[in-house]
Amino acid sequence: MSESEKKRVRRPAAERAAEIDSKVEALKESIAETEQKKQETAALFDQKIARIQAKIKTLQAQKDKILSPKKGRKPRRTKKQKIQEILTQASKSGLKPEEIADRLGVSLSE
Repeated sequence: MSESEKKRVRRPAAERAAEIDSKVEALKESIAETEQKKQETAALFDQKIARIQAKIKTLQAQKDKILSPKKGRKPRRTKKQKIQEILTQASKSGLKPEEIADRLGVSLSE
């Protein structure tokens, strides 16, 4: 074998520095791509979190609706209670029991 085949080719320092610079640039681009992916993923997770929080709010509203007392319905009154109420109103307006009976066309038996 000849001596030229055994020897390594020496490159100048500028060429080696340029190669290192190209590797650094490639790594910086890789970092930029990774940062971009990180931002996209973070935005995706933020959207998921927002959706879950909206579900929580709706469920809390349902819970509050269930636990809060309903605004009262008037209790149902029986026929006897309605008649009694009418008689009390008539007596408050100054009518005597005999007058009420006359107006209703009913006779009072004692």
